[in-house]
Amino acid sequence: MNNLRICLAAAACSVLFAQAVSPARAQVSNDTIKIGVLTDQSGVFSSLAGPGSVVAARMAIEDFGKKAGGKTIELLDADHQNKADIGAQIARRWFDTDGVDMIIDVPNSSVVLAVQQLAREKNRVLIVSGAGTADLTNKACSPNGIHWTWDTYAAAVSTAKAIVAEGGKSWFFLTADYAFGHTMQADVSRVVRESGGTVVGGVQHPLNTADFSSFLMQAPGTKADVIALANGGSDTVNSLKQAQEFGLTRNTKLAGLAIFLTDIHAIGLDVAQGLYLTTAFYWDRTDDSRAWSKRFFERHGAMPTMSQAGVYSAVTHYLKAIDTTGTDAAEKVIAQMKATPVNDFFAQNGHIRDDGRMVHDMYLAQVKTPAESKAPWDYYKILQTVAGEQAFRPLSQSECPLVAK
Repeated sequence: MNNLRICLAAAACSVLFAQAVSPARAQVSNDTIKIGVLTDQSGVFSSLAGPGSVVAARMAIEDFGKKAGGKTIELLDADHQNKADIGAQIARRWFDTDGVDMIIDVPNSSVVLAVQQLAREKNRVLIVSGAGTADLTNKACSPNGIHWTWDTYAAAVSTAKAIVAEGGKSWFFLTADYAFGHTMQADVSRVVRESGGTVVGGVQHPLNTADFSSFLMQAPGTKADVIALANGGSDTVNSLKQAQEFGLTRNTKLAGLAIFLTDIHAIGLDVAQGLYLTTAFYWDRTDDSRAWSKRFFERHGAMPTMSQAGVYSAVTHYLKAIDTTGTDAAEKVIAQMKATPVNDFFAQNGHIRDDGRMVHDMYLAQVKTPAESKAPWDYYKILQTVAGEQAFRPLSQSECPLVAK
């Protein structure tokens, strides 16, 4: 009997000891880490995010060893079709039924604002790479949201300042009529005025517009020096092409405010040459970025955009946080992510602020001429590195309630 009691006590102690030294193994929900890439698979943003973002997420999981915190990682993906209601329905199903722990990418600002609110309600993690609206870390900020790659504020600062300094003083806006376009125009307008320029007019267009003629032809009457394209994806590609066809580029500068590498590839250097842009990533900038991008190219058939590279970087950082904390609980994972610097091929000395903004260097670039380009995808000249503290909205200007005043 005494021996039995000793054995039982020893067994109980063993269980308690195991629980004490490895809480991680008991804190991953459903014994699986589930990541959902919610993106635009076939629409206006599909080339800059879409299937390429899924490839990037899968690469990150594979490179991490397909496990974190001792648990298997599962990847889901879906097409939100650029509709906020569809995006929210998918996110709700993923959270409520499929047990998804983290959603990533979400190009289209209207969709991502809806998903961010839902992630907050369900206490899950949202990491945004594709969408640009700076509201995500400003007045619409969330303790569950992290904005990783770029935003309208960062894209505005360097590009607008450079163009005004070159003599582009008066600006006309061609703006996508939804959250992204509105915040982009507001951010750029502020920078233009602060830099000594003026805004002389503008027009809004629906998402996924094919014919920009009626919108673009309103610009010449304003005698603007600059036509600013506050749109993205195929809308930017189409408006750039049509502006050249209508002869608007002879006397007016074009400013692409949300230009991606795949846009330049679609437009061609003959049309895009000389454009200023601000980017978070360029594949040919360093040895590390080239090495990763060539691996990506082998799987996707195109060099990565900043959004796609950002997906890989963010998924890796998220998995590191789970590995360290041993849990997929949103508040603990996000706290660990914020406590850990980001150092990889995408960003060096990056960090996540209280408002959810991942702060890192941005790059002012200019599109090469056909003569300057030596090979396919050799499209950018990096003119300047813009330190993260100057590129992103300072916390002193923040309306985010998570930021201590």
